[in-house]
Amino acid sequence: MITLSDVTKTYGDTTVLGPLTLSVPGGGITALVGPNGAGKSTMLTIIGRLTEPTTGTVTIGGHDITRTPSRELARTASILRQENHFVTRLTVRELVGFGRFPHSRGRLTREDNRHVDQAIEFLDLGELEHRYLDQLSGGQRQRAYVAMVLAQDTDYILLDEPLNNLDMRHAVAMMKQLRKAADELGKTIVIVIHDINFASAYADHIIALTRGRVAQAGPPSELMTRSTLEEVFETPVEVRRDGPHPLAVYYR
Repeated sequence: MITLSDVTKTYGDTTVLGPLTLSVPGGGITALVGPNGAGKSTMLTIIGRLTEPTTGTVTIGGHDITRTPSRELARTASILRQENHFVTRLTVRELVGFGRFPHSRGRLTREDNRHVDQAIEFLDLGELEHRYLDQLSGGQRQRAYVAMVLAQDTDYILLDEPLNNLDMRHAVAMMKQLRKAADELGKTIVIVIHDINFASAYADHIIALTRGRVAQAGPPSELMTRSTLEEVFETPVEVRRDGPHPLAVYYR
């Protein structure tokens, strides 16, 4: 479980997040949704200790992130930021191997390479593993970065917009793989996602943020209502329930 207690983030006189007091359930996929500027990425990077909160405490799997040594925390939680600065002369395999640094300190063992192989296979990157990053499309690079995070083999995986640059086929494949990681590997996955319909189809729990505060939280069956989505996104929405998952229609 991930817990946030009285967490805020301010810049000068402006509060961009909080105060937040909530729990993210252990296991499964939790989707953070909301309009631009709602605080989704800020919340995720605070959980991942990439951004320091102004007030409050955060725990991951019982570890207080401000008191847990970096190496220990890196074996508990891994995070992929929205902005990634890559070195073009790295191959896909070398990049994914960086995910093992908390375990190997840069000297990959047989066990490390096994995790690298699994992550590459998991994201269908086998044909690309010896290609350099600057030889890949944006979507291919995004899959490589997610593979790096999976290779870290942590119980908690934090992903900021993992569907960036992915076409329809690869976006669906990515969500299916994350669903598989949650179900078969027992991972707790928290993702920032813009498409509410992907959250409806693949997430177990949705946290809807607006103006830095939690507007609603719960399973998709409860969050996917016209009143909730129109409140959060401030745009007309119709919710259809004639398929396997509630579907938000807002292209009008």
